[in-house]
Amino acid sequence: MAILSSLAKFKNTGLLLIRVGLGIMFIIHGYPKLLGGIKMWEGVGGAMSEVGITFLPIVWGFLAAVVETFGGLFLILGLFFRPTALLLTFTMLIAALKHLGAGDGLMGASHAIEIGVVFLGLAFIGPGKYSVDKR
Repeated sequence: MAILSSLAKFKNTGLLLIRVGLGIMFIIHGYPKLLGGIKMWEGVGGAMSEVGITFLPIVWGFLAAVVETFGGLFLILGLFFRPTALLLTFTMLIAALKHLGAGDGLMGASHAIEIGVVFLGLAFIGPGKYSVDKR
């Protein structure tokens, strides 16, 4: 539609909205995991067994919590944007595999898959001009 084509000039604003929205949600999602302690980290890190990694689940869980929490902050700021987007993509891949491995089916894994695809796409697009990483 011709009337909506004028929105193209606001693509950097759109990227900022996506970054802030997803960043806030990932801070909200990751922070309780970060504060959850060893039992929480072990449970989260146990998902790595879906790709054959069964050692140090506490470390993997802690890293996932750090990536979700600080990754959300980095998304908002547009700082270390592409590496952050790729780490979040990997985290969502493992989450999707965990759901599929638990028998939740595609519907159970769909959210992680969808968000993972968004992060992968953002890694290609970049943070936009309203970011610390702007070029």
